[in-house]
Amino acid sequence: MKRAAIVFLAVLAFGAVRLPIEHALLETHRRLHFRAVDFNLDLRDQLSQLGFVAALSGFRSLVADALFIEAHVAWERTQWGRVLLLFTQATTLQPRAVLFWDMASWHMAWNASTAALNDPTQPREALRIKAAREYIQLGKDFLERGIKNNPDRPELYEAMARLYRDKLDDHAGASEFFAKAAGVPGAHAYVRRFAAYELAQCPGREREAYAELRALYDRGEQERLPTLLRRLKELEIKLDIPPDQRIPD
Repeated sequence: MKRAAIVFLAVLAFGAVRLPIEHALLETHRRLHFRAVDFNLDLRDQLSQLGFVAALSGFRSLVADALFIEAHVAWERTQWGRVLLLFTQATTLQPRAVLFWDMASWHMAWNASTAALNDPTQPREALRIKAAREYIQLGKDFLERGIKNNPDRPELYEAMARLYRDKLDDHAGASEFFAKAAGVPGAHAYVRRFAAYELAQCPGREREAYAELRALYDRGEQERLPTLLRRLKELEIKLDIPPDQRIPD
């Protein structure tokens, strides 16, 4: 009985010491937006046996890098199903690796979709278009999950904006995500301009776009680039801005 009591007290003491340490780790993960790998059957289905063992053993980074390299090789061989599988595994193992999400989206939404659209083995155009759209959606899905895991990084918001602009022809969506990127520390200076450029192409939102572009113009010479000047002048005419309020030629 005495030995059992000593063991019980030791366990209590260990728990008391461990609790504040675990709490501090959880707070750090929350602050960094770190989403830990969820060890469940869904994860086992997404990963190879090696990947699942790596997730359990702490070799996630090493295996994820190897999967990334394999995905590049699969891309060179235009093995799109394998590219998708390998990037799914790599991003699952390393959800905070922004490059993995970005490259996964690019391969699906740009490379695989273009290959599907020009697939010489599929004579029906409608089916080629359908396949291309499905790959674009896969690319969008990678970015959505990447942003969820990395809300503090501007790169994926910008990648999503380009996808909306170049692949979905959705200027409103592109403007929204360029603006979101601009609001994240470390974003490129041009993304705010790009948000306004895209907004200017949204019917009914020209007045809002004009206000954004004029605000950028008023910030100084560093913002007065040819595209911004051209868009401003187009909107001045379209919105019938009084001559005395227009920017000089």
